[in-house]
Amino acid sequence: MINTICYFFSFFVEAIILWQYSSDLFPAKRTPQRKLAVLCSLYFILFCVSLFESIWLNIILYFFLNLIFLMTQCYLNWYTAVFHSSILTAVMTMSELVVYGITKRFAPHFLDNGREFYHLLFFSVFSKLIFFAVAYILMHLMRNPKKDTGQYDKSVFLLVFIPLTSIFIMFTFISIGESVSLPASLDWMVAVGAVFLLAANLLMFEINQYHQKKNMEFTEIQLLLQKESDLARYYKMLNVQNENQRILIHDIKKHLQSIDMLNEQKEYAKISAYIRQLVLSPDLKEFSRLCDHEMLNSILCRYMQQCTDSHITFHADIRSGTTDFIADNDLTSLFCNLLDNAIAAASNIPDSFIEINTSKHEKTPFFVITVINSCRKNPFLCKDRQLNDNKNGHGFGLKSIRKVVDQYHGNLQMYYNDDSLTFHTVITLKQ
Repeated sequence: MINTICYFFSFFVEAIILWQYSSDLFPAKRTPQRKLAVLCSLYFILFCVSLFESIWLNIILYFFLNLIFLMTQCYLNWYTAVFHSSILTAVMTMSELVVYGITKRFAPHFLDNGREFYHLLFFSVFSKLIFFAVAYILMHLMRNPKKDTGQYDKSVFLLVFIPLTSIFIMFTFISIGESVSLPASLDWMVAVGAVFLLAANLLMFEINQYHQKKNMEFTEIQLLLQKESDLARYYKMLNVQNENQRILIHDIKKHLQSIDMLNEQKEYAKISAYIRQLVLSPDLKEFSRLCDHEMLNSILCRYMQQCTDSHITFHADIRSGTTDFIADNDLTSLFCNLLDNAIAAASNIPDSFIEINTSKHEKTPFFVITVINSCRKNPFLCKDRQLNDNKNGHGFGLKSIRKVVDQYHGNLQMYYNDDSLTFHTVITLKQ
């Protein structure tokens, strides 16, 4: 009866760890309800077989049942499922061997005291804590960065400190139990406390996963709102442009009459100037499609309209396929902050301009983004060549740019040309 309870507790915890492991690393093939039903069925079989107390049979069956669960409930090929099932089996086995070795080394009589229930329960909790800690580390080492669209925070590794601390506390309990004869009631309290300690670790992990999921959902919502805002401004700008073109087309007969009158007067220079003025009219410019990336095109069109309103010449040369590998949220942060800084520097300067272009180094994974804008004064300090912080923004725009550049293993260079009074930003990103 004692062994049965301990086995049930052990397999219950192992099932929770497998659920979290598979949910964190692999996309689910089935609904959560069906996935839970399959998991419970497989581990019930494992629990029943464990009553025969055959160690090798338990290990082999543990491997194959985990393999069946991963292959049927997750989108995995068979060799990847074999790999992860092998890892889980090895970690589970080693965790029990490590605890057994520790107890035999530092508390040789811990498991020999009539195999009391609280000793076996304590052994199970200790081994599952180590299993949980190693599985948690593996989950974050093997996680695919693309799954989190750049939102993965490496600070979650600090949470490993909690299970490691719990393992140290368990070891301390074992040492105390070996050195001092404790009353039976206190032994039970220690065993129950160990169970609560393991439950707290599992709950901590689940809460962390919940908050990560909510943060990702919030980021996606913010990105959608930003995209909707850009598209709304973009289509509003198109409506204004189309209206101006309709007005120009309506007046084209009058313009042709004026040109015909100048032609009769043989004012060829005036005719040339008149035609050039019509051709260069902003109402005839096709700036509705600046690049083939939908999100970036909306952003550039919005800033082009801002430049037009501020009498800043705007030119964009975005080569096809040069920004496809950048996530939409990173694309928004990078280009919006670059253009915000460029417009702020070029405002209120006669004949100011902003040029932005992207290109790819041939036969390399590197892409280059260049921004050149008019700038009346050198924004660098004389001594340490660091940018002055914005009084209101506190330099957060530049920090956001550096964060995106670092995320894509890139390089950021900025310099000021005193001869042309222009500020240059050169960004290299690695795909």
